[in-house]
Amino acid sequence: MKTRGLVPISGHFGYDLFDKNLAGVIRDAKALGLAYVIVPFPPVGKDRILTDEIVRKMAMKFNEWGAACKTEGLRFGYHPHGLEFRPSSAGGGETMFDVLVRETKPDLVTYQMDVYWVYVTGQDPAGLLAKYPDRWSLLHIKDMLKDFPRPDHSGGSPATAKVAVGTGQINWSEVLATAQKIGVKHYFLEDETTAPLRSIPESLQYLRGLKL
Repeated sequence: MKTRGLVPISGHFGYDLFDKNLAGVIRDAKALGLAYVIVPFPPVGKDRILTDEIVRKMAMKFNEWGAACKTEGLRFGYHPHGLEFRPSSAGGGETMFDVLVRETKPDLVTYQMDVYWVYVTGQDPAGLLAKYPDRWSLLHIKDMLKDFPRPDHSGGSPATAKVAVGTGQINWSEVLATAQKIGVKHYFLEDETTAPLRSIPESLQYLRGLKL
């Protein structure tokens, strides 16, 4: 990374890895010079069904891990992957993500929005940023094929559903203007298309031309 002039900001570490070896995660993150350590997926089985019980256990663990990371000068966070936007059994229009945000402490747990995985569930990414303006620190940028159907809460979709930023469905002017307004600190172009060497330059050209 030093040779390429890259400065690492955050890294993804699995839920199970945090649960089994928190000290190891912190050690590795510090060795890499990371500022953020992020859990990228909930602890679900092959059925990928997320329940309120699992979410509340996640929130408890996140507060614990966040406190341990804070002591070591790291910021702990979570990356929603789509499964979290199913309705909560509590009702009232809440999703399980709403429960997760409410039950985690802002000084211990931040969030990394992947705009694609929020949008594919039928959510409004800009609206969700504005709903929790003090909870988002990082943003993953990738776009969705114009005719790809939603909502989808499976947490997975084919590479053919991802396209160069600016050629898909998502209103990037609105999303990025809102992200800047609430103070999102770091933005990552995450290319999961079938032709990244073509898509990445297209995405960068589009993003550099945006007027926010």
